[in-house]
Amino acid sequence: MKKKDFPQLLFADEAGKVYPFEGLEAAGMKAGRFFHLDPAEFVKLPDFSELFMLPGRVPIGFDPETGVPGPLLSDPYSKEKKKCFAVAAFIPPGHSITHSAAFEEESGVPMLPLFSYAACVYYKNAFYAAAIQVDRDFRHDERFMDSGLIEKNIKNYTDLFPKNRLVPHLANCATVNACANAKNFFLGRFEAPIPTSPVCNAQCQGCISLQPDGRDFPSTQKRIAFVPTAQEIAELSLFHIEKVEDPIVSFGQGCEGEPTLSGDVIEKAIQLVRQKTSKGSININSNASRPQTVGKLFDAGLNSIRVSLNSVREPYYSLYYQPKGYSLATVIESIKAAKKRGGFVSLNYLSMPGFTDSVEEFQALKKFIAEHKIDMIQWRNLNYDPLHYFRDLGLLGKNVELLGMSHVIHNLEKEFPCLLMGYFNPQLPALKNAT
Repeated sequence: MKKKDFPQLLFADEAGKVYPFEGLEAAGMKAGRFFHLDPAEFVKLPDFSELFMLPGRVPIGFDPETGVPGPLLSDPYSKEKKKCFAVAAFIPPGHSITHSAAFEEESGVPMLPLFSYAACVYYKNAFYAAAIQVDRDFRHDERFMDSGLIEKNIKNYTDLFPKNRLVPHLANCATVNACANAKNFFLGRFEAPIPTSPVCNAQCQGCISLQPDGRDFPSTQKRIAFVPTAQEIAELSLFHIEKVEDPIVSFGQGCEGEPTLSGDVIEKAIQLVRQKTSKGSININSNASRPQTVGKLFDAGLNSIRVSLNSVREPYYSLYYQPKGYSLATVIESIKAAKKRGGFVSLNYLSMPGFTDSVEEFQALKKFIAEHKIDMIQWRNLNYDPLHYFRDLGLLGKNVELLGMSHVIHNLEKEFPCLLMGYFNPQLPALKNAT
């Protein structure tokens, strides 16, 4: 590249203003190691992305002449040499990040909040993120969400279902927590979220609905405080199914624990729905810790399950999920129970550059897909402090062989041509085509 034609490092000043610095080439980070970024793997910063200033994190870039990585210790545009901070991008659904933002921590800094932190750069007069697009579905695109209609339908649905406790709960999800699925429910389209469980049998390091006291960061949303009745669930499910073309009703949302722990009430609700209609797909997003319950739900009329995994290797799975009374082997039994009944199985694959694209994880993932006949991978960026994640796994700074996220995704597409790849739960036509 010509001088200054490289991706420039971004930094934030003490006021939070973001600037490019042409004196350093932007870097990406994986497991605490620093990497040059390939512009071929950039996406122009999508609409509704956010740039984050990372307090207590010193930005790292490469000297464009020597190629040596180093810190930007102070604001280069400040005569007083004030402090500056690393910058990361939080990008909308449908994109998988290839590198985390590159930084070094100052001593004693608290963990970052529960977001993903993509490397972002200034390149050829525009802002870019180190990411690849994995899904073009617009269902979570804020440009197509009419806030006025959402507010209007919250009132309408409240009037229609005055005794259904799920309506005010989902209204809070839509208006306070900005849950896209809750918004879509009130817009009468796509996927209706039906939370059911206030409890969980795992303590995920990055749980977004419940964190133990003493953590450096809070959960991002409040967990549902009640178990709805089968009638409450069926009432909203049928309303959505009858209203929407190719509808999805989905248990297991970010505002709850593990839905199979409410398996009895979900089973009854599915039976009530299926007594009225065979239309639409009914899905559960689950840690898949209860194989017998999973089997009963499919017998009742469940169509698909999305199984959450950060890794298909037991040690790393347990270090992140901290399961209580089950293991990765139990998860596999649930997958088998679903497949035995003709169910569609997706992996909610929580990816982190430097781990997900390691040779060992990639080889294990390919074996897992082949052995268990996985139908889809939903690529989800793991919302967690990237350095703390590798500390949790005991892998920070380890010099493992990496393939790159693009290689992993494109290689899986070639090796498993029937494997669906994306971000969102598929609608029923896709499920039928896959079985």
